[in-house]
Amino acid sequence: MKKYIILLIFTFIIIIPVLSACNYNASGEKIERVGMLIENTIHDQNWGNKGYKGLLEIQEEFNMDIYFREGVQTQQQVNMAVEKFANEGVQVIIGHSSSFGDFFNQLQSSYPDIQFIYVNGGYSADNLISLNFNSLAMGFFAGMVAGKMTETNHVGIIAAYEWQPEVEGFNEGVLYQNDEVDIDIQYVYDWDEKDLAVEYYQKMLDQNMDVIYPAGDAYSVPIIESAMNEGIYSIGYVNDQQTIGGQSVLTSTVQHIDKLYVYAIEQLQEGELEGGIYNFGFAEDVITMGPYSEHLSENFTDHLNELVEEYKETGLLPHQTKK
Repeated sequence: MKKYIILLIFTFIIIIPVLSACNYNASGEKIERVGMLIENTIHDQNWGNKGYKGLLEIQEEFNMDIYFREGVQTQQQVNMAVEKFANEGVQVIIGHSSSFGDFFNQLQSSYPDIQFIYVNGGYSADNLISLNFNSLAMGFFAGMVAGKMTETNHVGIIAAYEWQPEVEGFNEGVLYQNDEVDIDIQYVYDWDEKDLAVEYYQKMLDQNMDVIYPAGDAYSVPIIESAMNEGIYSIGYVNDQQTIGGQSVLTSTVQHIDKLYVYAIEQLQEGELEGGIYNFGFAEDVITMGPYSEHLSENFTDHLNELVEEYKETGLLPHQTKK
């Protein structure tokens, strides 16, 4: 009888860790299927493509089935896509844009067993998670680079929306580096508004702007290309855009959304991620500065790297500690 009891206890001890290591979401179901909704296309050389790469990494890392839908831009389209995903047994749905926060908030209560994830927003619920980039800092360091390299004392930023923290950061970084610089700020009110963005860029050129930061998705590519052809400097956005503009791209503010999605799924599996709003940035290595151009001096890039490391340790930007 003693041997039988000991055997049962030993079996119980072995089984528990095996069960706890399985991939379960917050509702207690094993995560086997993850879906992604994308506003435009996965072929944009920027935001959409990077989100899709993150989905592929989830598939490879966790051996999960993945689903995605492009061109999802309205509440009706989201409703239809979510219903289709739900019928296919998808347990986690990622909305690859800030706009999905409102869309998901409207329907999340109808799908309590699905975990919804999106980026850069203020909506949350028990099954709704917002993964926010701390973009103020990346804008600041981009601004420092622009302030350092301008020869005309006129730089520009073309953003999608006024709420983007990187706009304020860019302005502060430029002036921290060089308080004599004029900063031209324009908004196109759409992540992919290429025509208006290029129009603003041309107007800035006419006003002797010589460093441009296109802080948007699809339109950053044509502006980076134009800047290279016209012999002015640019700063890449989201991706390392030296692959597009060569050494005319002084650096890039890289958002590793692919890594962040993998991290989120990993945390969901371990029961460490619940509905709520979470912030990520340089300290978590999901935002980094891209490769530096040969046009930047080693002294300056070393100094910039030191400031980035100090920010990662303290959470304070240089102008917040400057006396």
